[in-house]
Amino acid sequence: MMRFLWIGGAAIALAQASVAAQGIDEQVKSQMPSLMKIYDDLHANPELSFMEVRSAGILAAEARKLGFNVTEKVGGTGVVAVMKNGAGPVVMVRADMDGLPVTEQTGLPIASKVRVTTDEGVETGVMHACGHDTHMTAWVGVARLMAANKDKWSGTLVMIGQPAEERGAGARMMLEDGLYERFPKPEYVLAFHDAAQFPAGMIGYTPGYALANVDSVDISVKGVGGHGAYPQTAKDPIVLASRIVGSLQTLVSREISPLDSAVVTVGSFHAGAKHNIISDEARLQLTVRSYTDEVRDHLLDGIARIAKGEAIAAGMPEDKMPVVTIDRNQYTPATYNSPEFTEEMAGYLKGRFGDQRVVKLPPVMGGEDFGRFGREDKDIKSLIIWVGGVPHDEVEAAKKEGRPLPSLHSPFWAPDANAVVSTATEALAGMTLKLMVKN
Repeated sequence: MMRFLWIGGAAIALAQASVAAQGIDEQVKSQMPSLMKIYDDLHANPELSFMEVRSAGILAAEARKLGFNVTEKVGGTGVVAVMKNGAGPVVMVRADMDGLPVTEQTGLPIASKVRVTTDEGVETGVMHACGHDTHMTAWVGVARLMAANKDKWSGTLVMIGQPAEERGAGARMMLEDGLYERFPKPEYVLAFHDAAQFPAGMIGYTPGYALANVDSVDISVKGVGGHGAYPQTAKDPIVLASRIVGSLQTLVSREISPLDSAVVTVGSFHAGAKHNIISDEARLQLTVRSYTDEVRDHLLDGIARIAKGEAIAAGMPEDKMPVVTIDRNQYTPATYNSPEFTEEMAGYLKGRFGDQRVVKLPPVMGGEDFGRFGREDKDIKSLIIWVGGVPHDEVEAAKKEGRPLPSLHSPFWAPDANAVVSTATEALAGMTLKLMVKN
């Protein structure tokens, strides 16, 4: 569980007042009314992964109006907007665009009423329950500020709208479609994610590993079906699958160093159809989390080993061994914030927003495919920051009442969008200007 500093609205207001205006803050304020109209539209009209046609069109149109050279349909529905402004570094700013198959229950006037049928045939509501609408809106804000301040910076700005982050596929698809070959390759990559664990307008950063490798594993456990009254005539796959579930826990508790982080969670266990029938198959679905490549490989290898070993112990023949399905190439890689670069940018953000608004946070075991952009080349410096989104009255009420706050992916997640967008726009634009400042 992440732990965060709780700060009331008055404290943040005091911290803001103590920071001298540095120009772009006033520019952000002037843009907020029109940016919030974009936010309201995006929030009310979310699109699932691989379907972000409308959202991508909004980003592309805004960038074109500002003078960016825009290419659409990169890696599916991805957008790449390039602005060259003389000699200097190449900086990439990324926003993800997809919503989630969640039926919104926030009660907001702009609440999504969108319903779709997924590729799996499930009818569902669609919601920006992870806050990607704030990400896209701040992306537009950054593009506007950078275009309006071309006299202050020199270099090449690459802004991308990325599809399918929720499926861990969008970054990979854009890179496979030649993101770093068809367009200027960045020296720095920047992004932010809204946060549902701390007050709106606060900024969090984590040097080094910030988010985890995410692998999905499917295990088909074979058995020999039969009558529930005569188990001796069958090979019960539920008992075998249960043994596998129990043994998998030793991967983390007894095979991984306590100093390394790892998670193996069996999120789905399906078998059988009737009380008195022993089925011939049980199906498990796992999520596996790690930071380092070494721990990831040990976990994935260990899952296959344990599944087979338990089947052998249960007396299963070779043709009834469990089938373990892992696609090691299609996963979400760990997000690693370049440590020295992260500390440098954190120092800048503290100077702009004040020490009380910018805090160092521990890493989490959630996933974010932003990490792929930095992994492509060891010389690329990468940073994703958190921007708090919980309305201040909600923070204080939850603390007083001892109740949990709605999390990301919750149908009740309703961030203080104005605070998230304004803070993220100023932070990302400020860092970008600092990296590209004219000498």
